[in-house]
Amino acid sequence: MLRVGIAGWDYRDWAGIVYPEPRPRGFDRLSFLCDFFDAIEINSTFYRQPDAKAARSWTSRVSSKSSFLFTAKLFQIFTHARGGSPASRGRGAGAPGTIDLQGEARVFLAGIAPLLEAGRLGAVLMQFPHAFHDRPESRAHLEAVARLLPGLPLVAEFRHRSWDNEGALALLRDLGVGFCNIDQPALGMTLPPTDHVTSRVAYARLHGRNAANWFPARGAGIGPDPISMVPPSAARYDYFYSSEELRPWVDRIRSMAAGAEEVFVIANNHYRGKGPANALMLKSALSTGRVKAPADLVAAFPDLNETAEPVETARRRAPRQGRLF
Repeated sequence: MLRVGIAGWDYRDWAGIVYPEPRPRGFDRLSFLCDFFDAIEINSTFYRQPDAKAARSWTSRVSSKSSFLFTAKLFQIFTHARGGSPASRGRGAGAPGTIDLQGEARVFLAGIAPLLEAGRLGAVLMQFPHAFHDRPESRAHLEAVARLLPGLPLVAEFRHRSWDNEGALALLRDLGVGFCNIDQPALGMTLPPTDHVTSRVAYARLHGRNAANWFPARGAGIGPDPISMVPPSAARYDYFYSSEELRPWVDRIRSMAAGAEEVFVIANNHYRGKGPANALMLKSALSTGRVKAPADLVAAFPDLNETAEPVETARRRAPRQGRLF
């Protein structure tokens, strides 16, 4: 099955663009989004271990959509932590500077279990940084992490083009790990667009092509850009794809769907609703029909007029002004 969705849902800059402003009484962002998208990638699990209580809440809030699935990022300690060799990190925390990945794996598995048990977990994304190149020690670490997380539908995202080779793809097939095909700025040794399928789960992520802000300068993240007022943490994802730029991805996604049981297409260019708009444009192109879209989003992105039917959300009425006398 092919699912098109977005990365995350907790963005203040989506107010009045993706979400109605003011929000109606009892408005729930997650329940609102699952009316328009087939999947949502959970970002918070990259920054902190998943919490079972929160996972149960996520499940209950999408209960009205039987085909909706979540994907979740793997906690960053598995992909970005430094200190100790990959092998020592997998054995435990006995030596100084090493990390108990076995213990961390138990915590992650327990926290994500409610999604898995409810049949709502489509994939777990191992998001590796650009500095993670295809080397023997990197392959050993990748294999160690995969072995620590049995039963999860794992997908590996690489940013460096050294991973685009048959040996690396064969390793992923042997591990039963999917390959994440990405769109990112074409800079140096960044991974170019691909359509690889190495497991029953195929995955694509669109990050945008904001080359000027893709590799953050040292000190970035302290405050907003004084000229554009875009927070540095979001600037790299401040990019809107045109229909022409998305068209080659329609072909790639269809190719991926021919070789996989599940296909997830996630728009991560989230700044000010660009990702949701592009996700709906892709969804329409893949289905060759019009799709539903929040009315505010259609108003913000005229490109949606040709592909989407705007859906109005009832606003909370402002209190009436009382008479002074």
